[in-house]
Amino acid sequence: MQTRIDRRFAALKAEGRAAFVTFVMAGDPNRETFEKIISGLPAAGADVIEIGMPFTDPMADGPAIQQAGLRALASGTTLRSTLESIRNFRRENDDTPIILMGYYNPIYSYGVDAFLKDAKDAGIDGLIVVDLPSEEDNELCLPAQAAGLNFIRLATLQQMTNACHPY
Repeated sequence: MQTRIDRRFAALKAEGRAAFVTFVMAGDPNRETFEKIISGLPAAGADVIEIGMPFTDPMADGPAIQQAGLRALASGTTLRSTLESIRNFRRENDDTPIILMGYYNPIYSYGVDAFLKDAKDAGIDGLIVVDLPSEEDNELCLPAQAAGLNFIRLATLQQMTNACHPY
């Protein structure tokens, strides 16, 4: 079964152009503004919307994303409210792929099976989980794929080439 992500990238390939992928932190600066922002992104040209899941200890993020996450948490954003905002978006837009990006801890605390069901029901298309290595695929990657969600990895050039270079 083709996902929204698959369909979008196939269409982009047919058009001969690259994707414009946007990133916004869920709930930043508050839920109402966040929902207005994501609802306007497709008309502004976004092909894919990547949404950050706020986390209390965002060690892999730079200062701007850390601050956005802290503002979102201060405004009361939770993983559940993030999924509800996506449900609201899907009432208006069922075409634009949405990818959640963040850390494993909030998903683990939510409960992996419950999260995957709720994420799929809300209209999430894919996940990027920055702190879950491939050695732990059974934790989330394989269940996410079984649930029909794309699992997208971040990789360094060295990981992609699988080579060590002496310096």
